[in-house]
Amino acid sequence: MKRSEYQQMAAVEDTMWWYRALHLGALDRLAKAGLPAGSAVLDAGCGTGGFLARLAAARPDLELHGLEYDAEAAAIARQKAPAQIATGSINAMPYGDGRFDAALSHDVLCHGGVDEAGALAELWRCLKPGGSLFLSLPAYRWMASAHDRHVNNVRRYGAGELQALVGQAGFRVRHVGYWNSLLFPLMVLHRLTAGQNQTESDVKAFPAWQDRLFFGITVMERRLARIGLALPFGGSIWVWAVKDHE
Repeated sequence: MKRSEYQQMAAVEDTMWWYRALHLGALDRLAKAGLPAGSAVLDAGCGTGGFLARLAAARPDLELHGLEYDAEAAAIARQKAPAQIATGSINAMPYGDGRFDAALSHDVLCHGGVDEAGALAELWRCLKPGGSLFLSLPAYRWMASAHDRHVNNVRRYGAGELQALVGQAGFRVRHVGYWNSLLFPLMVLHRLTAGQNQTESDVKAFPAWQDRLFFGITVMERRLARIGLALPFGGSIWVWAVKDHE
């Protein structure tokens, strides 16, 4: 991404409703893996470290690692999160085989500089047998807008496409679903109208009332998901997959 986008991410990811929803939802999903204390977890494409900081607060018993391509973003992540942060590419990760019990990657495979198949092969290699992979990615090609261009997203995904892609990499898919569903109609309206020509990405501070409202809606959505009520659409898509064998 542009350096300015990393700087904006660092400025708002602890408070902006979307990042808070992303991070808390990722914690909910990671809990499904039932990781014991001492498990090694990688955030592949950790940006400026916001999720790792939140994960460390929720699970201080885990061994946390982050990998980030941009050196400045990695430096910010080292200051923000109590994790071992490496600078490098998800296309060729600087870790040994079977290093991690779980790996997460948020909005990384969609980037222009990422080789989807190569990155998934690296994630498979670096996970232990039985290890879990959690991905979150932007949904639907037809939702592409100026935001995607600003943050260098060149791909968006549907459920069947993502499930096939992860399965072809050797993973067994446990679950595919969408999130940011309740706000999706507003997102569609924005992205397909004013969002086509906006001069900045959607990564920005929102008015306090709007931020509280949007975040409150995502909290409601997470509560519904916990009791098994999830909508079959949303602004983002996620997958939980497992490496069953070598």
